[in-house]
Amino acid sequence: MGRLQQKGKAGAAKAYVTRSAAVKKLQCSLADFRRLCILKGIFPREPRSRKKANKGSSAPTSFYYAKDIAYLAHEPVLKKLREHKAFAKKLSRALGRGEWSSAKSLEDNKPVYRLDHIIKERYPTFIDAVRDIDDALCMIFLFASLPSNSRVPPELIENCVRLSAEWQLYVMHSRSLRKSFLSIKGVYYQAEIMDQTVTWLVPYQFTQKIPADVDVRVMLTFLELYQTLLGFVFFKLYADRGLVYPPPLDIKKDEGGAGVGAFSLQDTSKTTGLALPKIKTVEIDGRTISSKDVRQTIKSINAATANLNADVEMAAPDANIEEADEDFVVHPSTNDHQISASLTTLKSLTDLPQSLSTTLFAPYTFWLSRETSRPIFEFLVRSFGGRIGWPTSSGSGSPVEESDDSITHVIIDRPLVVRTNETSEDRERRLRRKYVQPQWVVDCINAGKILLEEPYGQGKTLPPHLSPFGEVQGAYDPTIGLTSGEDEAEEESVDEEEVVAGSDNAALKAVAQVAASSEDPAALRAAELSAEAAGVDFGAFEKEVNKSRKASKKKAAEDSAEDAEKDMNKMMMSNKQKKLYEKMKYSQKKRDNERAVLEAKKQAIHKQKKREARTKG
Repeated sequence: MGRLQQKGKAGAAKAYVTRSAAVKKLQCSLADFRRLCILKGIFPREPRSRKKANKGSSAPTSFYYAKDIAYLAHEPVLKKLREHKAFAKKLSRALGRGEWSSAKSLEDNKPVYRLDHIIKERYPTFIDAVRDIDDALCMIFLFASLPSNSRVPPELIENCVRLSAEWQLYVMHSRSLRKSFLSIKGVYYQAEIMDQTVTWLVPYQFTQKIPADVDVRVMLTFLELYQTLLGFVFFKLYADRGLVYPPPLDIKKDEGGAGVGAFSLQDTSKTTGLALPKIKTVEIDGRTISSKDVRQTIKSINAATANLNADVEMAAPDANIEEADEDFVVHPSTNDHQISASLTTLKSLTDLPQSLSTTLFAPYTFWLSRETSRPIFEFLVRSFGGRIGWPTSSGSGSPVEESDDSITHVIIDRPLVVRTNETSEDRERRLRRKYVQPQWVVDCINAGKILLEEPYGQGKTLPPHLSPFGEVQGAYDPTIGLTSGEDEAEEESVDEEEVVAGSDNAALKAVAQVAASSEDPAALRAAELSAEAAGVDFGAFEKEVNKSRKASKKKAAEDSAEDAEKDMNKMMMSNKQKKLYEKMKYSQKKRDNERAVLEAKKQAIHKQKKREARTKG
């Protein structure tokens, strides 16, 4: 006879634990439990049967894996939280009794926990950490723009500002920026770090306000984890580049509003060379030998071995040439006589041209007008090798003055005004420079080349600014002109307008009514009467009716064949797959409708422009 199973001792009831049971098992508060789950990356799970997991109860609750809760029970941070709870009780008791000396000693020995071991557990390799810093960067830049209050201390905001400046310094130094997009939420950036794409959002420099309904404690817990993560990542990135981390901060420049310019990048080789080691002496066999003598002896040994291996070192370049000339040769297969495809090798990958030039703005010098955002465009221009200057109202530390003759572009975002009191020197300087709006910089980066400055001139209507982050296939693209079919339809409509002037709306309504109900004779007769009342020629009207009928029949035949095939395919799907398929089709239909509306608006604007041009001509 098999072993009897008790209810709630196996299956889902044992694999899952409710949140209240987890808090009771860990013997901590709900706030500490939330903090632990955020730091360790543990989140609620959805069991297949909530009733079985909750031991027959259907009450709404959150479930966690029992193994995750057992994993949390051995966490060192949990022990520190318990110690902090005991510390708070002792401190409040000492303050209540007026024991100031014991309260001060308790405050000096306050328990503090570290998150270094959690970072090593969650990110075993450095690539894993780089792949997961998108959210960390977004959170850091968000808190760097927030004002300080009772819930957000100023030291925290200062640390976030420092981390954001260190990240921008590294991206500018390594020329890792690839894309950018100016959106309503803020500025999106995308960089390529260690062959990993990192995308983050930077809010605009407006006065931010923390909403009252936002739980700042949860965000601060995430920020605590992200600060530790970015400290590890930045140290590794700076060390790989041979730079000192953290970069030194010039306090005078920082107080003057220099921003990123207040930090300076230093090479580790130069800094280590400045600090000379102390000379130590050791007595051996009655002789005093210093560390300087040891280093000189090592140098003489290295020089002697270099002379002995001189012939080998001279032969090394020939070996390198042979290695460079040697290439992978594709031999045809004896079984397959077709032309074999060329295999991708490391040499072919390194020979491929880069999709984006990292020295795009190197030949140019920019000047920022005072109404443009200095942190955004300083970061963009310097990331692609350009020089940039700004007025003193935007901060100190500008490397270029406004009267500098090397300035080639002026980034300006104000309307064009007539200058009356302009000297000849100022006019000559203005004609020598090119005045562009800020969108030109971002569009050049996304296009990977220098675009024409004329469409982005001061006071002009800008071309559409599109997202470079891979839109959905088939999405509306305003840069594409009208298709050939739309052009033909437009020409026919223009010809019809020449024949029948002043009756556009009535004729179009009649044709639309006929196309909608072409099989109804009453509707057809009503459409004929309305077209006749509008003054439309009967021949043109009949031509349009036949055309719409043919198009509707063709479309109906295609739709019926496609629907039959889709119904056959849907019969083989499960209920879950059918629901997912219906959701996909609904979203696709919604996108198609939005695209059709935008294209109709574009066609109407195009027609209106042509009419205005004809009336003027």
